[in-house]
Amino acid sequence: MRFSAMARVTALALAAGIAGGVGWSEGISTPELHFYRKHSEATLGAAYRAAVRNLMVVNTVPVGGGKAGSYDQTGLLKAPMEFVRAGGGYEQPWTRDASVNSWNAASLLEPEVARNTLWAVVKRGPDGRLVVQQDKEWWDQIVWVTAAWHQYEVTGDREFLRRAYETAVDTLRVDREKHYNARYGLFEGPAFLNDGIAGYPVPPADKTESLGSFVLDYPSADRLMVLSTNCLYVAAYENAARMALALGRPSAEATALRERGERLAARVRARFWLPKDGRFGYLIHGAGPDAGRLEDFQEGSGEAFAVLFGVATPDEARSVVRHTEWMKFGVPDVWPDFARYSAERPGRHNAMVWPMVEGFWGDAAARAGDTNGFARAMSGVAALALGSGGDFYEIYNGTTGVPDGGWQVGSHWQSQPNQTWSATAYLRMVFTDLFGMRFRPGGIAFQPTLPRGWGAVRLDGIRYRGAVLDVQLRGYGDRVKRFRLDGKTIPRAWFPARLRGRHSVEIDLGR
Repeated sequence: MRFSAMARVTALALAAGIAGGVGWSEGISTPELHFYRKHSEATLGAAYRAAVRNLMVVNTVPVGGGKAGSYDQTGLLKAPMEFVRAGGGYEQPWTRDASVNSWNAASLLEPEVARNTLWAVVKRGPDGRLVVQQDKEWWDQIVWVTAAWHQYEVTGDREFLRRAYETAVDTLRVDREKHYNARYGLFEGPAFLNDGIAGYPVPPADKTESLGSFVLDYPSADRLMVLSTNCLYVAAYENAARMALALGRPSAEATALRERGERLAARVRARFWLPKDGRFGYLIHGAGPDAGRLEDFQEGSGEAFAVLFGVATPDEARSVVRHTEWMKFGVPDVWPDFARYSAERPGRHNAMVWPMVEGFWGDAAARAGDTNGFARAMSGVAALALGSGGDFYEIYNGTTGVPDGGWQVGSHWQSQPNQTWSATAYLRMVFTDLFGMRFRPGGIAFQPTLPRGWGAVRLDGIRYRGAVLDVQLRGYGDRVKRFRLDGKTIPRAWFPARLRGRHSVEIDLGR
């Protein structure tokens, strides 16, 4: 972000009363983020504090009352009996939200709560086996597997891993039996984010969205094959294979899972890549007169997932990031406007900015080596949140930057406040990208991305298994020039999981 833009966000932060220096009145112990440059602290730092409060104070809630049993159908929830709800207007965890919020930040900041959140969306079948809860939105459930593997990488909890592997394998089996299209070698189902018909062209929609707001109300929508959903299945197979290896399961199990994921990734590359555009397309019709046709719209989360999950080759990943179309206030959900929408009446799941998408896209940019793209995504989410009084809304107008639920079925919808995955999207970029914390079963690999002009930054009090870390970044760029652990320079930017107690990490960066 240019300084003039950052100055504007600073003014917004001050007006909202959440600029640098505001502490926690709730008495919660959280990692403290501090930028040494005032404009970074008053903007990026202020957004961090607002995001942590959103997750840990506003949206971490008791699993109580008469509903407690309905959320503990596995019998695996433990004290504290709390979970992360989806946010203002959405009191439940929801499978997709529970997974994304745990994966983004909750597994690190409140691992016991994240564990409960993940189990709250799993059920036991009649045979006693575990499976992610099955409902009419099957396509967004499989992200649970990736979130569960991340939970293990952060915590090292082998009891959780054993049951998570059972859940992953059974869920993949059910989904493959019901929703795999052998002709195309792809999984059927709508887009990861887009459960509303506003997220789709005609067809499957009709010009007036006459059948209702839910995507499956429309003929052949269940037969769509979408970039984001298939990338999530690639990740699920790979992470289930990692679970098998970590548990010491027969090698044939991990091999079979990994090979299915690799074959699926190859089909995605073959069927979705658009050479002339330098990126992937959005969806392939699976039925009707348009069967087999690829729609070339840009899907923000799908493009990001292709990079994050290794579906894109390294060259393709750089191309995707370079060719992504932006609106003024961020990467849109789906771009450009469908014919029935416009800048004056944008579709709810079309040319609108969802901070959750920005978090994934910023992560993808950092991993593809685009420091400027990462900076634009992270500072952009901070600007949206501070511009709306420090609240992380669900959706923003991509042209004006104001909270806006967009249009669908002829109505103007609300954008819900206190949306958890909007806040955790920002936290994802702080922990995973700015500080480059890449969790592995045996420790943390550090691959930070510190944009030029942000200044030195430190994160103190990160609780990780039996340790507490204080991490400082100096310089700028995404290449580690020197890594010091407890004052000693070591050749690998790595913190072993076996260490206990308080430790300091200092990282000097360059390009």
